[in-house]
Amino acid sequence: MTQTPVQPSPQPPVARKVPSVRTHHGDSFEDNYEWLRDKESAEVVDLLKAENAYQEAVTAHQEPLREAIFQEIKGRTQETDLSVPNRKDGWWYYTRSVEGKEYGIHCRVRGQDTGDRVADWTPPAVEAGVVIPGEEVLLDGNIEAEGKPFFAVGGAATTIDGTLYAYAVDNAGDERFTLRIKDLRTGELLPDVIENVFYGISFSPDGSRIFYTVVDDSWRPYQVKSHVLGTPVSEDEVIYQEDDVAMWLGFELSADRRHLVLSIGCSEFSETRLLRFDDVDAGLRTVISRDERILYEAEPFLLADTSGRGQERILLTHNKDAINSMVSLVDPAELAKPLAEQHWSTVVAHSEQVRVNGAGVTSTHVVVSIRKDTIERVQVLPLAGLGTPEQGAAVEPAFDEELYTAGVAGSDYEAPVIRMGYTSYFTPSRVYDFVLPTPEQPGGELLLRKESPVLGGYSPSDYVATREWATADDGTRVPLSVLRHASVRQDSTAPGLVYGYGSYEMSMDPGFGIPRLSLLDRGIVFVIAHIRGGGELGRHWYDDGKKLRKKNTFTDFIAATDWLAGSGWVDPARIAAMGGSAGGLLMGAVANLAPEKYAAIVAAVPFVDALTTILDPELPLSALEWEEWGNPITDPEVYAYMKSYTPYENVRAVAYPKIAAVTSFNDTRVLYVEPAKWVQRLREVNTGSEPIVMKIEMEGGHGGASGRYVQWRERAWDYAFVADSLGATELLPGAGLK
Repeated sequence: MTQTPVQPSPQPPVARKVPSVRTHHGDSFEDNYEWLRDKESAEVVDLLKAENAYQEAVTAHQEPLREAIFQEIKGRTQETDLSVPNRKDGWWYYTRSVEGKEYGIHCRVRGQDTGDRVADWTPPAVEAGVVIPGEEVLLDGNIEAEGKPFFAVGGAATTIDGTLYAYAVDNAGDERFTLRIKDLRTGELLPDVIENVFYGISFSPDGSRIFYTVVDDSWRPYQVKSHVLGTPVSEDEVIYQEDDVAMWLGFELSADRRHLVLSIGCSEFSETRLLRFDDVDAGLRTVISRDERILYEAEPFLLADTSGRGQERILLTHNKDAINSMVSLVDPAELAKPLAEQHWSTVVAHSEQVRVNGAGVTSTHVVVSIRKDTIERVQVLPLAGLGTPEQGAAVEPAFDEELYTAGVAGSDYEAPVIRMGYTSYFTPSRVYDFVLPTPEQPGGELLLRKESPVLGGYSPSDYVATREWATADDGTRVPLSVLRHASVRQDSTAPGLVYGYGSYEMSMDPGFGIPRLSLLDRGIVFVIAHIRGGGELGRHWYDDGKKLRKKNTFTDFIAATDWLAGSGWVDPARIAAMGGSAGGLLMGAVANLAPEKYAAIVAAVPFVDALTTILDPELPLSALEWEEWGNPITDPEVYAYMKSYTPYENVRAVAYPKIAAVTSFNDTRVLYVEPAKWVQRLREVNTGSEPIVMKIEMEGGHGGASGRYVQWRERAWDYAFVADSLGATELLPGAGLK
């Protein structure tokens, strides 16, 4: 009797060791894999390809599951669709998506001006797959992407008269864009081509110039430049250059387009400089110097008065004596005085329970974004009486769900409406127009323009979302969003997945996601841990998870895991963890702290070699990280604290769970070398037998590959890895596409 030979298990690639010693503050760390940073090395590229081959061999059995999840995502998505038209000046702008095509098609159609303001700002009835009379195609991403390894648009702008359209395209995934300008009257491209611009472009109000941002060698935006159409790019004017390597530079036009607004800042303080378009020779004017160490945003505008001309005012969203920020109104003349002598009128007072995220203006109202009880909300206030005892009351559009996200999705200064986006965990994205309050309609009016369709028999009633609370080691209550299929029973047998981020004051807000349904339909209880370092519970929540309190982020996540393990919903042996970028650092940290609590970990573009990166200010974006983690170059306490938790330095001889590090070769935010080094070190000391793999997209950036179908397959890969690791490959009875 002949026996079938046993196939040998695939073996991971082993990088050679080249000792390199990093010494700071009297502490030395030997790194055997730092040589993998050489992106131009054929040996490095070959190793990365071998990592992919190993990953493909180890996960080959997951391919049917990946295909099933991909088909579920595809089957629930209306592939031929379009966005709700958004009016800017005299045109309605929208994007079409077409079945079988990877990228959006950007279009517009002319608006009407009948004198009925609400009617004129009611979007035209545009149908999926139907070209309407007068429709113009501004940019077809599918044509632009032909023959290119990657395609992403980093910004677009149209002149006020609607004749010129500028757009910036990235064909590498490195977030450096090429800017081109199209004459919409002829369809021809202008000869003006500007290379290596960053996100964000705007025309001057008269359409004669275009403003753009440039990054330095470390990928930090540091220059705002102005290009006069028809002149050589070499003659472009530097409007402003920011030389502080720890400060980020950006710009936008003020809402009324009378000013260019430059924003300079980090996570702890900022500076705004204004350039008046009607007095360019006066140069830039600083609102509040960064030396005051205030974190603020400034919006200049004209406040109507009895003269009819309007008074120049500045709306400030700031944290002066207000940890959660507040909104004030300032006469620009006050800014010439010392800060302590300036008079600011309160528009939105400070609250320990409400975080003010930002404020803007229309011609009639102030629009304020706040966060209360973890939920993002929008409030509007009339400009009439602003900052006086006669100021009108705030009006907030009301929604009927407990866990939701509502935010401003765009508004035109002259519009009688603001466009809002709304979503919850099981309510597909909705677009509303909120008709701004008037004396005749003091509560405003919420008009539903669209709810994104979900196919395949989707019903929100099949799923349940609840707010739960974990208790951290120091007694802090950590909010959790717990999502599950309605048929899952609380009998301690289900699989579970804990997801987290916890950095940069970013909140993991409720939002609908078609791919996530594929996990819920397989019985996985999905927990989003709103851990410290995020912004869900105000500025204190962020401050308690950064710098020398960063470890709270990691222990909060473990507390969330412990809550899930003891909740009665899941089998404690069937819990996985997932996070990306700074959430990937979180994954690396919890893998070291509590590897026994997880059956599998997926770390996407993981910031796992953070100390090496931040110690080198020449590396992309490193200096900008000092306000988040501290500066280990100059501060020995920060160095020691970071070294005590950063994943790469703290890999130890324990049995690690299954780990997948997912990355991209051209990522400029978290370099591929971080996960490449990490997986080598993990395998070297791992005492367990579970595989540790790295999946690298050789033509993608920080967000992975481009194209929606490719991105769906990437998400299917991640979710199949989790589901397979948890033994949750089969759909629940009655679940899935119908």
